[in-house]
Amino acid sequence: MQTYARLLAGLRRFRYEIFPSRRDVYEKAAREPQHPHALIVTCSDSRIDPELITQSGPGEIFVARNIGNLVPPYGQKGDAVAAVIEFAVTSLGVKDIVVCGHTDCGAMRGLLESETLAGYPATAEWLRYAEAALSTVRCRDVTLQEPCTLCELIEENVLLQITHLKTHPSVAGGLARDTLSIHGWVYDIGRGDVLVYDPVPGRFLSIDEIPQPVEV
Repeated sequence: MQTYARLLAGLRRFRYEIFPSRRDVYEKAAREPQHPHALIVTCSDSRIDPELITQSGPGEIFVARNIGNLVPPYGQKGDAVAAVIEFAVTSLGVKDIVVCGHTDCGAMRGLLESETLAGYPATAEWLRYAEAALSTVRCRDVTLQEPCTLCELIEENVLLQITHLKTHPSVAGGLARDTLSIHGWVYDIGRGDVLVYDPVPGRFLSIDEIPQPVEV
């Protein structure tokens, strides 16, 4: 099947099979303004489906996707990510922001193997917002041996982007008022696991290691 034909087939399946089975959910979403509880900043990688891994429905999460799940520090000219953050926090009132990286990240691999970016000037320019993460990893591991170095860089990049997030005025205000929380995740594609950063031990923990919240 040709690629575009596959898209059309998917549209038809949604229109005639999926939509009818969840008509009430979509009609409710159309009637009411969106009110997502969280903003997820994640990678454009086609293997990641933030709605699926968080089991979220229409209107429940606001998503920003880009190469490398990057958040430029506040004040960069023409920064679309800044506009998404500002709208999500100020207008939509999200309570949580998640920066979600993932295993086998091509952007982070490109940072490690800079020669592969020679024909991609726009990508190389964009990835400068992750260079501090690479510098940190290099200081810890001068051998730069994969695969552990790539995994380490992926995690360090998530933490760097959280630092960048805090430079945005809307985020800084939400943190000061204690109306906003920031979280770091790494989605393990092949294992179906999500590693969540815990600042107390200072490392990423499998979702299996995190106690399930007690419902009141």
